[in-house]
Amino acid sequence: MKKKILSALLCTAMLAAVVAGCGSKSEPAPAEAPAEEAPAETPAEDAGNDAEAPAEGGGRVFGYTCMDGTNPFFVALEGAIREVVEAHGDTLLSVDPGNDSNTQIDQIEDLISRGVEIMFVNPVDADGIIPALDALKEADIPMFGFDTQVGDMSYLVSYAGSDNYNAGYVCGEDLAKKVPEGGDILVLDSPTMQSVTDRTDGFLKAIEDSGVTFNVVGQQDAQGNQQVANEKATDLLTAHPDVVAIFGGNDPTALGAYAAADAAGVTPLIYGVDGSPDVKKLLEGTILEGTGAQSPITIGKTIAETAYEWLDGKDVEAFIPIETFLVTEDNVGDYGTDGWQ
Repeated sequence: MKKKILSALLCTAMLAAVVAGCGSKSEPAPAEAPAEEAPAETPAEDAGNDAEAPAEGGGRVFGYTCMDGTNPFFVALEGAIREVVEAHGDTLLSVDPGNDSNTQIDQIEDLISRGVEIMFVNPVDADGIIPALDALKEADIPMFGFDTQVGDMSYLVSYAGSDNYNAGYVCGEDLAKKVPEGGDILVLDSPTMQSVTDRTDGFLKAIEDSGVTFNVVGQQDAQGNQQVANEKATDLLTAHPDVVAIFGGNDPTALGAYAAADAAGVTPLIYGVDGSPDVKKLLEGTILEGTGAQSPITIGKTIAETAYEWLDGKDVEAFIPIETFLVTEDNVGDYGTDGWQ
């Protein structure tokens, strides 16, 4: 086990988390663009695969929604999509439902009324978003998914996302190697988020495949949120102070568990998924043991470029997997801690 984290280090991490809302980030989540920025004209009558000419009055209008715009992962991903869209002279309207499925549906309906011609979609709830997808389909607005699958993938033209199962699997493999004697563990998941469910499934399968005996003595929904994770982990650690590890479905969840463990004076190994700069900075000399890393920049650029290829009449892949891999203190220097990989 690694030595107990230093209080000063924790303060730094938690201060960054306060600024970020759900994890840390260097800038606020993109706010929804004011209505006057959208072209006054209605969208092109045919926004399908043969829509070649930009809408009259200044290019096409694209819509973007993700489950939580304050998560630094999605801040980076939205920025990558925006860079591609604006490089083509088009406009990206972004909304943030704040992890509320009903809000996401309302915001998508509003984007439809504002004339978006293409929609980039990441669901709060894989099945709960279906009514909004029906509305987009009825409006003949093509949908491109990213990071988290929707309940019915036939709605999407294309999807780009991390191999989330593998991102959890590599964490479980690492834990089994480092704690060969096994023990009790905690899992902080998020059942409505398919990406987190896939990561959790991968993690649990890896420890099963290892042959090492681990007992999940607590598993709760942290909603992918740092503050919620902190509260859940605090309660779970009160009941189970001797756990050897905690798996969090994303890095904000891992950071919440990290703070809870420090406050409780216990030292379980903590794993997250994202490869965020804040977690990478804390991998050396703390109980934050590893993160199943992904690249929001690659995901964002890939799905945005795929949308333009489709608009140009090219055939595109329905499913585009993006590589995931484990980052620990042993290899974090290869990826850097100042930004996303």
